Amino acid sequence: MAVKIRLQRHGSKKRPFYFIVVADARAPRDGKFIQKIGTYNPLGQPSAVQLDRQKALDWLQKGAQPTDTVRRILSFKGVLYLKHLLRGVSLGLFDEATAMSKFQKWHEEHEGNIRKQQEDAAKSRRPRRPLAPKRTEQKEEGN
Repeated sequence: MAVKIRLQRHGSKKRPFYFIVVADARAPRDGKFIQKIGTYNPLGQPSAVQLDRQKALDWLQKGAQPTDTVRRILSFKGVLYLKHLLRGVSLGLFDEATAMSKFQKWHEEHEGNIRKQQEDAAKSRRPRRPLAPKRTEQKEEGN
C-alpha cells in the first residue's frame, strides 16, 4: 500500500484550514485517512502549523511520501533534518546524542531567525502618521 503524508482541506469557501494526515494514496483528498499528525492554517500571519514531530518522523521512516506542500512544512519544522541526522546515526557516522545536540542547535537558530523576521515585519507594519489635509490655494489673477 502506497502511503502519503498530505493535506486534507477543511474550512469554508475562501477560508481554508488543513489537517496534515497520513493516508493511502488511492483515497480521496478529504476521505479516509490512517492518522492525523497536525494542522496547517495558511490564513494567519505568519501561517500557523501544529505538527506532532515524532509521528511525522515515524511515518517518514516507514516510507510514507510527503506531497510537495507537506514536504516544505516538514522541512520548516525540522522533521526532514532530524530524519537526515538519524540516518547518519544508523550508518554509524555519529551517536544519537550528537545528532540530538545538532538538532537542538539548529532548532534554536531557526526559532531565533523566525522571531527576528517577525519583529522586522512588525516594525515595517507600524502605523503611519495621518496625512496632512490638502491645502486649497486660490489662484490670484493679476489684472
